[in-house]
Order: sequence, then C-alpha cells, then structure tokens
Amino acid sequence: MGVVEEAHNVKILGSGHRTIVLAHGFGTDQSVWKHLIPHLLQDYKVVVYDNMGAGTTNPEYFDFQRYASLEGYAYDVIGILEELRVSSCIYVGHSVSAMIGAIASVTRPDLFSKIVMISGSPRYLNDVDYFGGFEQEDIDQLFDGMESNYKAWCSGFAPLTVGGDMESVAVQEFSRTLFNMRPDIALSVLHTIFQIDMRHLLCHVTVPCHIIQSMKDMAVPVVVAEYLHQNLGGESIVEVMSTDGHLPQLSSPDVVIPVILRHIRCDIAV
Repeated sequence: MGVVEEAHNVKILGSGHRTIVLAHGFGTDQSVWKHLIPHLLQDYKVVVYDNMGAGTTNPEYFDFQRYASLEGYAYDVIGILEELRVSSCIYVGHSVSAMIGAIASVTRPDLFSKIVMISGSPRYLNDVDYFGGFEQEDIDQLFDGMESNYKAWCSGFAPLTVGGDMESVAVQEFSRTLFNMRPDIALSVLHTIFQIDMRHLLCHVTVPCHIIQSMKDMAVPVVVAEYLHQNLGGESIVEVMSTDGHLPQLSSPDVVIPVILRHIRCDIAV
C-alpha cells in the first residue's frame, strides 16, 4: 500500500471493470457509504477513502495550511487516483466533496467520466443575487458553539444536519463520526468549508455532473442545486428527492440508494 493510500485509509472493493470513487463530507468518514456499497460490488471496482481530518485519520497528518482551501483535498483525490493507477472513474461526492471533485476535475478532467454531487454547494454564505442559506452571523455563532463546548455542539449540530431526533440511528451515527474529529481540526475544516466561493470555477467544470439534493436540507437550500445546474460548464442534470436532511444516503437509504444507483448507471441524454 502506498503512502497516500495508507494515510487516507483507502479500501478497494468489488471486481468490476469500471471504477467508482466514493468521497464523504464533513464530520463523516467512509462508513457513511455503508448502505450504498453492497449494491455496487458486483458491477464496479469501488474505491473508498477518508478525507484528511476525519476522525479515522491520523491527526498528525493534518496540515492546517494545505487544508485551508479545498485545493488541498482535490490534490489528495488526484494523488489517490494516480497511486491506484485509475485512468477514469465515476466520482460520487457528498457535501463538500462534491466541490472537491469539481476542482480536481478542472485540473485533471481525464480522470473523471462523471461526477455525482450529493448535497453539494459552491458557496454557503448569502450574497447579492445568491442564496446560499447562511448569513455571516449564523456561521459565527456556529463557530462560537464549537469553541466553547465541542461535545455539546456535536449533540446539537447532528440532529439539525441529519434531520431527526437524537434517537434516530442516522443521527447517532453522524454524532459518533463528528465527535471522533479532533476539535481544533473540525473547527479548521468547517472554517474552510463555510468560507468557500466556488461560483467562478463552475463554468470550467466540463465533466458531466449529476446533482442530487434533498427537498429539505439545513445546509444547502434546494435553489443551490438549480444554481449548480445553470452554471456548470458541461452537461448536468438535477434530481430533487423528497428526503429531509443533509446526509440522505445515511438517513433515508431506501429512497436515496436507488436514485444514486440510477445516476451512476445512466448517463445524461444529450
């Protein structure tokens, strides 16, 4: 196993000819794909990994300067694909990893046959003629809560993000992976995410993009999915699901997994 593979806990599953890469979002790790993976193993080679900073990675490897922008994560994706000698993949990115994949595809479009974006956003802050869902004061309050008591913050943030009460399995699962992050790293990662503005980059993304979004998501308003669709540089398609929450693949797998599989298997009709 190579250095990059080991650092990111890369696993290669399945036996198909085509490669699928599953990339998780903030506060989770590769376990967030547990409901999807069994459906892919027969037909695809599946690559899963952990973003640097996830609770399952070595915190000593987290370079605060490198990961102060999403480009650091995008170079990690390219590094993993190169180390595995993957010539082309279907990339499924959840939350911030949707944008990480988009950045990587601008640098190396040859490595991506399509990108499936789940709950992705190019910018979380509201702006003139753009609704991202958050004002700066909302984000400042979020960071204050993280800094004052990280465990208590996790307990409140998890049900808001997943959609549901603390008793639900999905909320408990997200709480677990969120709490596994080192607090200072979690704060740094979230700072990076909430300050991104990738709107200028979208026109340079020429790889076909499949945009999947929950009808109700506290982190990403449904209008953002349409914004992506209208501004991406290549072919794109949007599907809004009747689900609630930012991690629908974890909280509503019966609804979401068939949707993801359809977008993996079917290309956009031009």
